[in-house]
Amino acid sequence: MAQARRLIYLARMKNALAILAAPLVLFTASCGDQSDPSAAQPPAANYADLVIHGGPIYTGASDGVVEAVAVKDSRISAVGAYGGLESMIGGDTRVIDLGGAAMYPGFTDSHAHLFAIGRREMILNLEGVSSVEELVDIVAASAVDSAPGETISGLGWIETGWPENRFPNRDDLDAVTPDNPVVLTRADGHALVANSAALDAAGIDDDTPNPDGGRIERDANGRATGILIDAAMQLVASLIETPSPQTIKDAYRLAGEVYAGYGWTGMHNMSVEPGHVAVMEEMSNRGEMNIRVYNALNPDGLSMLEQGGPRANLNTRVVTRAVKLFADGALGSRGAALFEPYTDEPDTDGLLLMNHDEARALMDRAVLAGAQICTHAIGDRGNRLALDWYEETFGANSDAGDLRWRIEHAQILDAADIPRFAQLDVIPSMQPSHAIGDLFFAPARLGPDRLAGAYAWRSLIDAGSIIAGGSDAPVERGDPLIEFYAAVARRGLDGTQTPQWRPEEAVTRDEALKMFTVWPAYASFQENQLGTIEVGKQADFTAFSKDIMSVAESEILNAEPVLTIVAGDIIFEGDTAQSN
Repeated sequence: MAQARRLIYLARMKNALAILAAPLVLFTASCGDQSDPSAAQPPAANYADLVIHGGPIYTGASDGVVEAVAVKDSRISAVGAYGGLESMIGGDTRVIDLGGAAMYPGFTDSHAHLFAIGRREMILNLEGVSSVEELVDIVAASAVDSAPGETISGLGWIETGWPENRFPNRDDLDAVTPDNPVVLTRADGHALVANSAALDAAGIDDDTPNPDGGRIERDANGRATGILIDAAMQLVASLIETPSPQTIKDAYRLAGEVYAGYGWTGMHNMSVEPGHVAVMEEMSNRGEMNIRVYNALNPDGLSMLEQGGPRANLNTRVVTRAVKLFADGALGSRGAALFEPYTDEPDTDGLLLMNHDEARALMDRAVLAGAQICTHAIGDRGNRLALDWYEETFGANSDAGDLRWRIEHAQILDAADIPRFAQLDVIPSMQPSHAIGDLFFAPARLGPDRLAGAYAWRSLIDAGSIIAGGSDAPVERGDPLIEFYAAVARRGLDGTQTPQWRPEEAVTRDEALKMFTVWPAYASFQENQLGTIEVGKQADFTAFSKDIMSVAESEILNAEPVLTIVAGDIIFEGDTAQSN
């Protein structure tokens, strides 16, 4: 029965994804010998829609750096010397001079949260708050404009580096908002702080038991502090207003604009509500959201893939094929599952958000549905369990084919598990900025020994893995230049680096470029369409004002996005690029 269901699904998947593969086949068939650049050019009368030149163009392919690229009907039609492409310039061809800026294959964020990025722009944005005192001041100002009893919600605070050296608590908030419920989510999305009004409204008191997979933080006297971790956050979820359909659209529109402005051409969108998929598809069809989106649904979205298979919208910019699971929590809120207790809080070793039987049942269903699984795992125990569950699933489904399952974050690894990623063909999806933020506090959480397997990019690559690079925005800023810098420099934005940061785990610039271009393409089954600048592929490009492949490491952070192009459409244009 299982085999029959799989065959039916594979046939359905082939039809569903044909729209993604067919254009490449049709186009390249018309271009002749792809190994001969002159043969790849169309007839002189078939002028290009777009020609870009005037700066180094890194193809990410065997030809390395070229002078110019031509685009026709959303695809790359020629790559090479500018003089060889001039015959493709007609009266209606747009020609862009990069003015010395450098262009690359389109950068893709392999792990972010599109709706939350947009939503952060619409509610209390707490990114960059530098202390408990500043947080309280922001809440106090918001309370002035809030109706009595209205919930004040915000997103983005992170206490690491605050002078108070602690989490905020209910008493901090009660001092300025005794009547309005306040719910402020930490940047990692795995903890929040609520004031007394919110706790009371949710029925949380000192005797409320911890839910499975969650923790209500309490002080030495057993009093709830207002900090709720992982599953405990759901206890106050009803206090936050459900976004209206228009609010959902506005959030996605804003997020797309933000990401195009940063230079991203695409995103692997994590923990997606199934009901949002059609919204994104329709917005993309109408040109209201122009970046590419590869969706990983939350667990209850697996049934959507079981029933209908992978799906793509009309312009193929929104693809839904994956499901996001959670093995554990986050390191900052001490929810990441560790083999040994936290060094700075020995009474806890983290939280498991899924058990063996739950995981295996979902994973077997995913295999039958042809769905890619992307499992959040941060602690060494969380990663070990995720790998174990994958290995069991693969063994029980040896005929499953090319699954490309992923582990999202893979932050803290036992040395014995590093080679298992390549051995199992599991893709580590990692966010370099996590390291340069976390390594200010990770030594306190983990102690010196466990840092050997922390943010181990070099070790994973040397063991045979590819790494799909991302940002986890809005947990982090979501800036590709910060992510690229973090990967190659492994330093704080201020230049900080100590031996505890394991500088030997940095990657080369060629590897970093792959982390945000061709490796995300592979991690989303789109390497035949995206990831390199080659004839026949989709015309997705990212240009920055500085050549991040050659400037000093510190200068990477001073670069600016110049041009973001998706399928030949210019979705962001800065001040540097000049066109006729």
